[in-house]
Amino acid sequence: MSNNKNGGHGGTVFQPLNIAVLTVSDTRTEENDTSGQTLVERVQTAGHKVAEKAIVIDDVYQLRAIISRWIADDTINSVVVTGGTGFTARDNTPEAIMPLFDKNVEGFGELFRHVSYGEIGTSTIQSRAFAGMANNTVIFCMPGSTNACKTAWDKIIKEQLDASHRPCNFVPHLNLAQNCDTRG
Repeated sequence: MSNNKNGGHGGTVFQPLNIAVLTVSDTRTEENDTSGQTLVERVQTAGHKVAEKAIVIDDVYQLRAIISRWIADDTINSVVVTGGTGFTARDNTPEAIMPLFDKNVEGFGELFRHVSYGEIGTSTIQSRAFAGMANNTVIFCMPGSTNACKTAWDKIIKEQLDASHRPCNFVPHLNLAQNCDTRG
């Protein structure tokens, strides 16, 4: 039987993670950020802690600054980003964040578009959803719609951030040394 420190295989016990939530938007505020709030609620419902939540305009350098700070913070295990993954001139999330990765998680974007196809058909081709690892932090970037956030979290991310999910998940690859107990 494998444990969660053995080659990326699933463990047997859920471990609460510290997850940062970022909304990329030129127009959203805390009052109307339904996508970011959806992710916050799902993170908490899954038993994890929201380490930080922010909204940043779709600017390459502001995006890199906040993501770099979170990557450098050993207490943040994962980052979920909503917005800026489309094809408009202001959609810069991939260009801003991908250069920060140590490794790409190609399968996330592929799987997201596959799952989304059943929901929105060929429109899913316009999503540039992506993920990667940087400094033992896994970062998932998805479209800015609330439904896209629900799809990404419920059908992909939730299981991959659960140490008990088998046959494998991302938890063994994360720096968990400085996590605080989020259950009490």
